[in-house]
Amino acid sequence: MPLMGSLYIGTSGLQTGQNVLNTVAHNMTNVDTNGYTRQQSLLGTKMYNTVSVTPDAVSNQQYGLGVNYSAARQVRDYFLDKTYRRESGRSMFYEVSTEVMNEVENLLGELNGEDFQTSLSNLWTAVQELSKDPSSSVTQGLLVQRASEFIERATSVYADLANYQDNLNTQIYDYTTQINEMGHQIQELNDKIRLIESGGIEHANDLRDTRNLLLDKLSSLVKMSYSENALGDVDVQIEGVDFVKGGMVYEIALDVDATTGFYTPFWPQNANYTFRDDGTKVYDITHAKVFDLRQEIASTLNTDIGGMKARLLARGDHRADYSDIEKDYDAISSSIVMNIQAEFDQLIHNVSTKINEVLASAYNPTTGYMSDVDGRPIQLFKKITTEGYKQDSVTGQWNYVAEDLDKPETMYTLKNIQVNKSLLQEPGMFGFILEDGSVDYNTAESLKAAFTAENYTLNPYVQKKTNFVTYYTDLVSQVANSGAVYQSIYENQETTVQATYEAREQIVGVSTDEEISNMIKFQNAYNASSRYINVISEMLEHILNTLGV
Repeated sequence: MPLMGSLYIGTSGLQTGQNVLNTVAHNMTNVDTNGYTRQQSLLGTKMYNTVSVTPDAVSNQQYGLGVNYSAARQVRDYFLDKTYRRESGRSMFYEVSTEVMNEVENLLGELNGEDFQTSLSNLWTAVQELSKDPSSSVTQGLLVQRASEFIERATSVYADLANYQDNLNTQIYDYTTQINEMGHQIQELNDKIRLIESGGIEHANDLRDTRNLLLDKLSSLVKMSYSENALGDVDVQIEGVDFVKGGMVYEIALDVDATTGFYTPFWPQNANYTFRDDGTKVYDITHAKVFDLRQEIASTLNTDIGGMKARLLARGDHRADYSDIEKDYDAISSSIVMNIQAEFDQLIHNVSTKINEVLASAYNPTTGYMSDVDGRPIQLFKKITTEGYKQDSVTGQWNYVAEDLDKPETMYTLKNIQVNKSLLQEPGMFGFILEDGSVDYNTAESLKAAFTAENYTLNPYVQKKTNFVTYYTDLVSQVANSGAVYQSIYENQETTVQATYEAREQIVGVSTDEEISNMIKFQNAYNASSRYINVISEMLEHILNTLGV
């Protein structure tokens, strides 16, 4: 091998040693950087020069030109990445569900002020006191007062649940905005990485770290799949639909319900639309919704992934009432807030209608007993928008107006109920004195029996019968038990996520011991290359000086 050519070997050693040491220094600098992936130096051989070709020999006579620094590659495990991101999304689903359950439990417990349980107990106590002395204006006034407090506290609880729905709705808007921003950031990183790596020499490892960190965050919000193409671009799908692909970001849009203001994420590219006269697009999102909330929630089906889906399920799509249980309970059963709204409203409906029913059974149109100021049967609880009784124009008889589950204005719900204003002004209208002057103990006892009769269930899937007194306790217990289940699943899921994270960190994380070992090794290699060049230089100097003599 030519002596001058030997300098290539030394030079390549110096360059390679310096590049590897730079990589080691980069790893050590970012040992605590979130999302950083350990970089590994790849070394190869430079081209060989052929001196002669001998057919009879095992190989040709060649000499090499040294070592080649091929690349600084990232050390990642594709399988662990996908596993971590999937389990992270599942963990977020149950974390959000647990948070919602805890919040609902707090709302039902009403830590601030007098709680609803107290107002329900007070109403029951007032009924018991009335049964002891029905004709007393004091016990009658107490009943009306407690009924008013009962409706007031119930309305407050329902309003808190509705406000929490609005809070979840705001979160859905904010997270949708974040998801779209992440999509644009991923696409921008795709462009930068492609530009840097297009020459086939340099690897945009730090940009890839940023992109991987975005994929980690995105996976916690939605069920996501992704793949990297030959150009280095990452294509992302959300719930099986393209989100980032081919240099485009297909943003998630939000449809707003005109009644509730609730947002529904949808894909504009999959939705049908028409134009208004002012040129505004009107979308039909029936087949373009991002999340199919009708799916069964199960880990085996991978339908329990992503905080966004958990929030949408918890919020539901409207303000629920007792009619949702009777019409189609399955449609609201998966929504935490709607389920509680419906079951809570069912309690108020049952209490109000049963008390009214007992009073109506004692009504006597001839004597005017248990009649309101206009002659209709007296009601402790009245509808706000419509009347409970309608008078026949021919016979003059007062007929009960049946509730229509498709017409909210006809129903006794928390959105449409109040205590009879006439009774608030004059509780003595009850009277409880029969035509013969005797006290009507039977009606008072019937009111008492109405509270203790175990004729009610929380929903169609609950077999246990309950009464008015224990209904609310069972409702709170149901929330607490469901919250404990979600908490248990979340804790188990967090264990899985942490185990996967640690397994991934063993590969992508920086080991200071390993990096120090590499630093020492390649520092020595750098020094050896330097000495090699010095030796060759001295040899050349000696030859030239000798020949010059």
